Amino acid sequence: MDLDTLLLSRLQFAANVSFHILFPTITIALCWFLLFFRIRYVKTRDPAWEEAYYFWTKVFALTFALGVVSGIVMSFQFGTNWPGFMEKTGNISGPLLGYEVLTAFFLEASFLGIMLFGRGRVSERVHLIATSLVALGTTLSAFWILSLNSWMQTPAGFEIVNGEFMPVDWLAIVFNPSFPYRLAHKLLASTLTASFLIAGLSAWQLLKGTATAGTHRAMRAAVFAAVIAAPVQIFVGDLHGLNTLHHQPAKIAAIEGIWETEKGAPLTLFGFPDEAAGTTHMAVKVPKLGSLILTHEWDGELKGIADFPNAHPPVAPVFWAFRVMVGVGSLMLLVALWSAWKLWPQRRDSTTRLPRPTLWALTAMAFSGWVATLSGWYVTEIGRQPYIVYGQLHTADVATTLAPPYVAITLMAYLIVYGLLLITYVGVLKHMAEHPIKPAPEAPSGELGKAGV
Repeated sequence: MDLDTLLLSRLQFAANVSFHILFPTITIALCWFLLFFRIRYVKTRDPAWEEAYYFWTKVFALTFALGVVSGIVMSFQFGTNWPGFMEKTGNISGPLLGYEVLTAFFLEASFLGIMLFGRGRVSERVHLIATSLVALGTTLSAFWILSLNSWMQTPAGFEIVNGEFMPVDWLAIVFNPSFPYRLAHKLLASTLTASFLIAGLSAWQLLKGTATAGTHRAMRAAVFAAVIAAPVQIFVGDLHGLNTLHHQPAKIAAIEGIWETEKGAPLTLFGFPDEAAGTTHMAVKVPKLGSLILTHEWDGELKGIADFPNAHPPVAPVFWAFRVMVGVGSLMLLVALWSAWKLWPQRRDSTTRLPRPTLWALTAMAFSGWVATLSGWYVTEIGRQPYIVYGQLHTADVATTLAPPYVAITLMAYLIVYGLLLITYVGVLKHMAEHPIKPAPEAPSGELGKAGV
């Protein structure tokens, strides 16, 4: 492998994005779980819901902090590794990133302190509003970031003047052709990621004998949320696939390992793509199923890699990443359905009595959302190559001209730091699950809530 500046810059940005995306994928949906826990407590006065809120608020704070720090580092990459990207697309990407800061980040920063430390210091109404606004902020952040990324995938609403992308129609830019599908896909992915993290850590507490009343409430909410979200994700994924076929057929060809254009294309379940030979070795195929899934027709035509000379992504990474995503997603659905079936007869009980194998399965799946999210992200980003703005701007044209050793050194530094942070994060979650702290009684100022202050 020739580790030139372009490849090293791509690897460095991939490392930064891979680390960063882990944490927003949790917090986007986790804050909505917190809002649900808080509403249930306000309505029922069941202390178990407050225990669930208290524990998972601490997890949210830790995760949010890592997401913010890694996001700031990632933004520097535009200047250090991809100066040409901001130079050419800054008139579009700059405002979209700015909108994310002005709406989402300011909203989160303004009310996060009240959400984390306002219990007993502000009224319940204010505390609940703060939680809801932080949840809204996390979703708005996803909105703007996905809008920019989707525009890079399916650019619209622009014109190129003297080599620079100039906005012509901001509605077309923000709501570009792939944006609705990507946003829905991401929000559902976050729901599943947070659901399995909550269920997995709760299962670990049950196995270790450290479960509280809040553990049982949180587990049930997470499992049933996953049961709802997983089938919807499959439906949205199908719509997203149809949209990608229309706008990025080369990506679909790589995903399915289709080398020559054909009608009634089979679905390749497994195999070993060989780009040099233009074939997939040891392929396990289901006749015509590829065309049926992607075009909804038995004899639908699918374009092959050969139709996109010098304009298609590397096949093997996209091919395998997609199968990892689908495989993990299918396993998540099965585990969620099984757990929900076991929990349903106990839905009115105050405790959870799941078989130990089921608890171990949920524990093992605690971070499965990360695997599926990263795999899907690799499909999206690697599948866009060789373009950074699909069909308009090549990645190689905007990379830094720094010498490879400089990029390699910083890449290694990032990998070491991120590896240590990731191990520490998982270790802290394990410690928190094994040593849960119940919320202390509210301070006397909590009486303000009764007066509606």
